[in-house]
Amino acid sequence: MEESDGPGPSRRPTLRQVAAHAGVGFKTVARVVNGEGSVAPATAARVQAALRELNYVPDDFAGSLKKDGGRTRTIGLTISNVANPLAAQIHGGVEIVAMPRNVATFAVSLNEQPSAEIEHTRAFLRRRVDGLILTPVADDQSYLQLAIDRGTAVVFVDREPAGLRADTVKVDDVSSAATAVGHLADFGHRRIAHLGDRVRIQTARQRKEGYLSAMRSRDLPVDERLVILDIPDELHAYAAARRLLESDDPPTAIHSAQNLITVGVIRALRDLGLSRKVAVVGFDDVAMGDLLDPPVTVISHDLARVGRVAAERLFARIDGDQSEPRTVFVPTELVVRGSGEIRPQLVS
Repeated sequence: MEESDGPGPSRRPTLRQVAAHAGVGFKTVARVVNGEGSVAPATAARVQAALRELNYVPDDFAGSLKKDGGRTRTIGLTISNVANPLAAQIHGGVEIVAMPRNVATFAVSLNEQPSAEIEHTRAFLRRRVDGLILTPVADDQSYLQLAIDRGTAVVFVDREPAGLRADTVKVDDVSSAATAVGHLADFGHRRIAHLGDRVRIQTARQRKEGYLSAMRSRDLPVDERLVILDIPDELHAYAAARRLLESDDPPTAIHSAQNLITVGVIRALRDLGLSRKVAVVGFDDVAMGDLLDPPVTVISHDLARVGRVAAERLFARIDGDQSEPRTVFVPTELVVRGSGEIRPQLVS
């Protein structure tokens, strides 16, 4: 492993610096880093603390970076949840840009687990990827600031980071959700339900904000019983929709704020015989949504384009772009198909 003890914020901390910080010998730190069990627990804990404080990242490729200008011709990509087919579209968009450059894309799914974000991101950094395209799921991404300061290009997709400034490519979730709810209101609905994703997810909070904004701008009453969040999957969406639709005062329309939630809502409406009585506008398109009865009106956005734009920003940074970080919004479209144009009627 090559080491340099030179000064400057762009230098990676060395094992000797960690040893000095922890007050132990170089070989002791090396044994801890290599997972050897011959170090006393108290000493190992002190070394681990020093590693964290100095943000030490093992350099798995130190001996091979002289070729190709120090680049590894790899990038890391994290997607929120591999179970959601929309995540694959982001991945595909990234690869469209990366492959002609002969750059390999290493992708991992976080399954919306904050600890997985940090673990996988640090693993990418250990492998000296040239850049990172990340879907943030943790509450704070400031742990990446040192990596950015040292020259690692980082671009975020779908959600903005917290705790640092970096390029972000996403859609305007607030205004897009407001458009969906406003569309339902324009067809005469007043009791509009909102079914949303897990509240710790930034996009879920922003889409709820859009729902509330549209309701209030039209002086429509917000019944908190019609606002259900923290829906993790299609099955829970189905159960939540059935509870609303079988209640004493059901909604006449539903804004389903995520594609898998929309699938659960559609199943509930079908099973209750309400598919042509209760209006639905979904956020994100759903597979074969145009073939359902009625076809599903959605807020559609091109996530492959999100991936392409993010990759283009990343490679611009890798190639030396030093401009100020910015957020790029990819436009959305209200796709009118039929389910969102059903007018209020008795559903009992």
